[in-house]
Formats: sequence, structure tokens, C-alpha cells
Amino acid sequence: MSVRNYVLQPETKQKLKFADHYKQMWPFVKPYWIRALLAILICIPVGALDSVIALALKPYMDHVLVDKDVQSPIYIPLLIVAFTTVQGLLNYAAIYLNTWVGTRINHDIKRALFKKLMVFEPAFFDQNSSGIILQRFATDADIACLGLLDNLKLFVSRFFSSVSLIAVLIYNSWQLSIIAIVVLICALLPLTQVKRRIKGLIKDTIERSSGILTHYNECHAGNKTIASYNLQEKMYLQCNEILRMLFKLTMKMVKKTGWMTPLMHVVVSIGVGAVIGFGSYLIVNGTISSGNFVSFITALIMLYTPIKGIGKNFNNVQISFLAIERITDILNIPSDITDKENAKELKTIKENICFNHINFEYIQNTPVLKDICLRVKAGTTVALVGNSGGGKTTIVNLLPRFYDVTDGSITIDGTDIRDYSLKSLRENIAIVFQDNFLFSGTIRDNILLGKPDASEEEIHKALKMAYLEEFVNEQENGLDTDIGERGSSLSGGQRQRLAIARALVKNAPIVILDEATSALDNRSEAVVQKAINNLMKDRTVFVIAHRLSTIQNADLIVVLNDGKIIETGRHEELMQKENGAYRNLYNAQFKN
Repeated sequence: MSVRNYVLQPETKQKLKFADHYKQMWPFVKPYWIRALLAILICIPVGALDSVIALALKPYMDHVLVDKDVQSPIYIPLLIVAFTTVQGLLNYAAIYLNTWVGTRINHDIKRALFKKLMVFEPAFFDQNSSGIILQRFATDADIACLGLLDNLKLFVSRFFSSVSLIAVLIYNSWQLSIIAIVVLICALLPLTQVKRRIKGLIKDTIERSSGILTHYNECHAGNKTIASYNLQEKMYLQCNEILRMLFKLTMKMVKKTGWMTPLMHVVVSIGVGAVIGFGSYLIVNGTISSGNFVSFITALIMLYTPIKGIGKNFNNVQISFLAIERITDILNIPSDITDKENAKELKTIKENICFNHINFEYIQNTPVLKDICLRVKAGTTVALVGNSGGGKTTIVNLLPRFYDVTDGSITIDGTDIRDYSLKSLRENIAIVFQDNFLFSGTIRDNILLGKPDASEEEIHKALKMAYLEEFVNEQENGLDTDIGERGSSLSGGQRQRLAIARALVKNAPIVILDEATSALDNRSEAVVQKAINNLMKDRTVFVIAHRLSTIQNADLIVVLNDGKIIETGRHEELMQKENGAYRNLYNAQFKN
């Protein structure tokens, strides 16, 4: 089989109901469910106390404005102040608890997503841009969690506010309540169409938003290329185009959902007008008192006012639900490269590494390696040479299981590498890439990545062998010198030598050198090559090299072309072949 498709589609394939969202979020909510429940329960009185003012207006109107009795309702203003103070304190507590719970859950989701990100094989990163990864693994967690909990508090408080206010309406006049509730239902009906309307737009918006993140990342990483080729205007135009598309999507969102709030305003105003008209008739009729009517109108306005703006909040909740779906999609993606049950631990290599009829393809029906058979004796050096794109790097990427073979097997001492645990397999392999990645931090931090418990003696030995000791001694802070993001304060050669020192301190029995000296000047290359020769002693080494002068002493040279092994042998043997591929490469490189 080929490398599996890991392209993250912003659009979820699942159709989830509220119960499904609840089940998927529950593992994250469970550790904090008591506080979460308390935060929700506090919202009940916060909302319910809204009805106090409306309810208090009836006796106030009847006794003071109608009966002119000033002494009777003196307690009413005091009660309103007292209840409002309690409501304010409870609201603060609800905000505090919601923020605490929301942030905790948000961070737990991000931890789970990051942990998932760390188990994905390189194929996943090959197929997804940095913008998509940032969007799906960081931003979605904020949208799903913080947005949902903030709006959940709002909905709970408004729900119980509505319940208490409807009770006030019915208490004052059941006839007017029928009109008010029918209008309320009509105002809320459009909300049922929100999710269907915005789902496709959210998909497109995520794609464009991730595009702008990728664009920023590329501008940061490629700043020198942008400057040297005068690409500033080109990059600006690309950014402008992405932002233009985002603007269009934003306006489409407004077109599809923005009408809900104005519509609710119209429907609510109709309800208020109908209540005032019919209420006037009931007052004249003597069915209700003036106090009943004022209390009813106050409760109605308090009920309708938040309803007019609920469309936007409901829209945000649906966006949060869609983010939850996307998070669930990611967490449910299985990884092809995992440990088998009862996987063996690789201690060292004693006999050989064998590539047994290896076939590999990144894309289905597009083979990259074709029937590769190779036996590498422990403690020997194998050089892989050939034209670019021939499959050299792919072969060494299969050994630490960055990818798994499509057909065939790779064995170490007769055991398939898929039977070893990934951790033990990779602990026994040290790699110096052509383009080495250094982490922000100090020289010491980056060297210790190879062996966290390395002693000072081991570190300095690695520095000396990597021809980096002199440079480190010249620095004011020595090993604790900060090298900047991706080693930005170091030269290309220094970054390469630091990566070599990292591999040296790891002291693994298998070493992979992928153009390890390509970034060095002639003087540094000569010294580092000696250090690499020391590194090769008593180890099994795979060297990928275009400079054939660096691999003439290899125990075995393997020539690849178009994914096939076309020649093997030592330098002297291959040079004796008339019109041999290696001889032609060598002569072409050294003809001058």
C-alpha cells in the first residue's frame, strides 16, 4: 500500500447531534464536572432574578401611582437593590468559574491534540501545510471550548431568565401571555437553519484562514529569499488575495445569518405592538389593572431584548459545535506507524541490516523504490549515490520508520523493524540531515537532545569531534549561548556541525549521514570529515553523498537510479567497470 492520505479536510464527514457532542467532550469535562456544574447552576438564579424588577412593578404601580399609597411599597426599592446586588455577585462567580473551567478544558484539548500531533508520521506533515496544522490543532480548541462555554453560560442564564419572565407574564395576564409566547416561538424558528447555512462557509473560511497563517510562516522562514529576489510585492499581493477572499466569505456569512437579528427585531416589535393594543383593551375592560399591564410590559421587554440578539450567540454556538466535530475527526485518525502488541526492544545491532525486496510509493501507483535488495553487515559503511530523485533519502527514511515499506521488509539481525518498538528503534539510530533543524535555546540544549543525561566530558568530546569546540570557547556564555530560533545566530556550517555534535553525543550503533558535510566550507569539511570518520568506527553507517570524494573508503557503494539498484561494490571495483554508472558519475565530477 502507498502512504495513506492524511490531508486534513476542514469539513467534517460526521453528522453529529447534541448527544454526540456531549459524549465527545465529556472526557475533557469529566475532571472538572463539579465546578462546571456549579458554574451552570449559578447561572440559574442569575437569570431568574431578572424577573424581580418586573414583578415588583405591579404592587408599586397599583399602590403608588393608582392608590397614591406611599408607605405601603417602601420595601420594593430596597428589594430591587438587594436582589440586583446578589445577582451581580452570582454573575461574577459564574464568570470566574466558567473562565476557570473553560481554560482548563481548552488546555486539556490542546494537550490531547498536541500529543496526537506528535504520533503522526512524516507523511502527515508532508500533506498538510503549517497553516492547516496551526488552525486545526490550536485555533479550533479555542473556538470549540472557550466559545462554547461562554455562550453556554449566556444561554443558561437567558433560559432561566426567560422562564421566570414568562411566569411573570402569565401571572399578570394569561391572555397577553399567549400573544407573547407565540411571537417568541416565531422569533426563534429561524435558528433551526443556522448550522445548515454556515457549515460550508466555515469549511471555506478555515481553508483561507489557514492559508494566511501559512503565508506568514513562509514569509518568516523565507525572508532572505524574498529580499534577494525582490518578492515583497508578490508576497503582498498573495496576502491581499487571501484577505480579499476572507472578506468575501465574511460577507457571505453575514448574508446567510445577518438577517436573523433584524428579523427578530421586526417580529418582537409586532409582539410588543400587539400586547400594547390588546392590553389597553383589557385595562379599559377591567380585566387587568394598570400595575398588571406595566409589570407585563416590563417583563415582556426584558424577555424580548436579549432574544433580539440571540441569533449571533446561537451562530457562535454552532461554530463551536463544528469545531468540536473537527477536533474529534483529528483525535479519531489512526496512525499507521505504531508499535505492535508486545513489541521487542532493540538493544544494538550485532549481525546485519537487510532490505528484502523493498518496494515503496508515496502516491499510489507511483513507485519510488523498486525491488531493493541490500545486505549491510554490522559495523560497515554503505554509501548511497546516484542522480537526484533516485531514492537514496527514501531508503534511509524507511530505516527509522519515518515511513513504512509498501512491500517487502527491513530486518535488523533477522527481526523485522516493525516488530521493534519505535522508541527503541529510533534510539539506536543517529541522523544528520542535509537540512538540520535546530531548536530555539542554547548550544547545550541542542546537543543534549541526542542524550539528555550526557556528561560534560561527553559534550566537550562531541564538540571537539565536530570541530565546534573553538567556536564555543569564543562565546561569552560558552555552551549556554542562545542560538535563536532555528539557530538563526549561527552560520550554515556551524548549524551543521552542531547537528553532527548532537549525533555524536547520542552514540547510536546506526548512523545516517544525509549530505552531512554539504554546508561546510573546504577547511571545515576536511576537519569534520575526520570527525565523521571517527564516528563511523565500529558503527553501521549509511552515507548519502553527492561529493564522491567523501565516500571512496566506504565498505560498499550502492548506485541508485530511478528507484532501482543498478550497481554495488567498492570504489576500486566500480571504477574498473567500462561505462559503469558510478564511473561515469565520478569522471563527470572530477574531469577537471
